[in-house]
Amino acid sequence: MKPFEFVRVESATQAAELLAADPTASRVIAGGTDLMSEIKEGVVSPATLVSLTGLTELAQITATTNGVEIGALVTLSEIEADSEINSVYPVLAQAAAAVATPQIRNVGTLGGNLCQRPRCWYYRSPLFDCRKKGGTICFAINGNSKYHAILGGKDCYIVHPSDTALALMVYRAVVTIAGPTGTKTIPIGDLFVGPEQDMMAETVLQPGEIVTGVSLPKPPPNYRSAFLKIRERQAQDFALVSVAAAMETGEGRILDARIVLGGVAPVPLRAFAAEEALRGSSLRDVDSVAVAELAVQGARPLKDNHFKVPLTSTLVARAITALIE
Repeated sequence: MKPFEFVRVESATQAAELLAADPTASRVIAGGTDLMSEIKEGVVSPATLVSLTGLTELAQITATTNGVEIGALVTLSEIEADSEINSVYPVLAQAAAAVATPQIRNVGTLGGNLCQRPRCWYYRSPLFDCRKKGGTICFAINGNSKYHAILGGKDCYIVHPSDTALALMVYRAVVTIAGPTGTKTIPIGDLFVGPEQDMMAETVLQPGEIVTGVSLPKPPPNYRSAFLKIRERQAQDFALVSVAAAMETGEGRILDARIVLGGVAPVPLRAFAAEEALRGSSLRDVDSVAVAELAVQGARPLKDNHFKVPLTSTLVARAITALIE
């Protein structure tokens, strides 16, 4: 590990200015559970770490008349335990509880979970100059691809590692971003970009920009939600496949639906075809299996991850069934 300077900032504005001044050699750090792994593995060697840990205003969960606001420095453990989130946004609490281990959830932050880098072992290894690091080859295509993408991969088959991102998308969260020119808000789904848009990044964050929090509107009446995650181990493991799903119902019909897939694509992936098939349907007439098949339309598995296709459709079917029941 190369020496680096550690700077604890006093405001988001100061952090943005420091990061913008030298975007190639500086990195933002909060809990550090992801960044320190990258540094130790030799993937990145920043000269400066800009710490947000002194920004206590970003470590609050605040209930409002319109919903709830969660600062980027709120830990996953705090989200998991918060009574308001468990009551109104249970899928977010469940997704936070599904991350890693209690020790990691105690220091890992919401902002860090959303902005973490890919877990692809070719990207994480200093032995492979993959496309994600500026190389010309995605080694997963002809290599060990068990944990890689089956949807939307093309030239880079990473999968997005965040569990909380799926939950925030079904609740229509809005992200607040601070930068050198001020703050802005965007829908949570617009935060993420795939390799076809930017091979070197996973978010739209520009130099100097940081996520400072998310806002969740109150769900509509009769809003049902579910979160399911399949992993090889019961704990401390990333998803082979995960699903966050929600539907608004009324008079025995599905008024609206959202299904977001994790572990199968470079971004948290909306299953638009499956959602559209559910809208307007009678709760009694939904064929969960048929709708779930729509969620994996166009899947292009690699040689080692064909199992993810039926696993994904099965998990989506289970989520839909849980919501209907």
